[in-house]
Amino acid sequence: MNVRTKFPAHGYAGLSIITLAEVLLFSGDSLIGRWFTPIIWTGFILFIDALLYKHRGSSPLVSNRREFLFVAIVSVGGWWLFELYNAPRFWRSDLELWWHYHNLEPNLFLRRVGYDWAFATIFPALFLAAELFRATLFKHRSNFRPIKFSKPTLYVLIFVGATGAILPLVVVSKWFVPIVWLSWIALLDPINALRGSPSITIDLARGDYRRLASLLASGAACGVLWEFWNYWAITKWTYTVPYLGDVKIFEMPVLGYFGFPPFTVECWAVYVFCRSLLGGKKTQMVDDAQEDASIWMSDSNY
Repeated sequence: MNVRTKFPAHGYAGLSIITLAEVLLFSGDSLIGRWFTPIIWTGFILFIDALLYKHRGSSPLVSNRREFLFVAIVSVGGWWLFELYNAPRFWRSDLELWWHYHNLEPNLFLRRVGYDWAFATIFPALFLAAELFRATLFKHRSNFRPIKFSKPTLYVLIFVGATGAILPLVVVSKWFVPIVWLSWIALLDPINALRGSPSITIDLARGDYRRLASLLASGAACGVLWEFWNYWAITKWTYTVPYLGDVKIFEMPVLGYFGFPPFTVECWAVYVFCRSLLGGKKTQMVDDAQEDASIWMSDSNY
């Protein structure tokens, strides 16, 4: 067997972490129960990265560690951004939190470590799963009708996205929960396209739906795993939403699962936008757009 196709050691480490964490959790270990989420998702990242490496001979943890670190940092900042939408409910006693954290670490320093460690796993887990879907299930391009957006349309989308991103912070209402998981796509993906960065907008203009399908599939798969593993943890989160909030699968109201796929697209748009701020060569929009090989979920990686 070619050495590049062997299943690397960190994959076995990841699988061992997942297995051991599950065993200790169900055996009643309270320490693992309190730190279960960041531990289990660290194991997941190691395992999925190894699967990706075995399948295509390269992976972020093996071939692009600097970008992996950048994605983890953006993941922390990105989720703290989403936490802002929950923030008004902390100083308004008449408002319910959209999501609640339970049994948090009493030491505030360790609590922050737990927050940031858990948040740092979100984007890497989503993008690695999407990379794996892209390299397997959605590897081959199918011929779909291109969907092209004019520049005026993109500017309208940006305005709509900006309005949607700001509105839940100005008018605090539990009915605006879905807007949070859609507005940043409308805001940032057209901006990424106009800046010549990889974007779903450009993909659709090419008639290439592989990246979109991979991100959506990753969100659906990781969403189920998030809620499955969260359900058994000691330190966990629950939700208060007005849409069939009592009809749940694990702790998530059933309609909430429809939010995970677009959330993944949103996370990727946030990452690409942050990545573009580092500079580098820009390309022409749509027709002449070329991928930046350093960006996860890039055509240049295949």
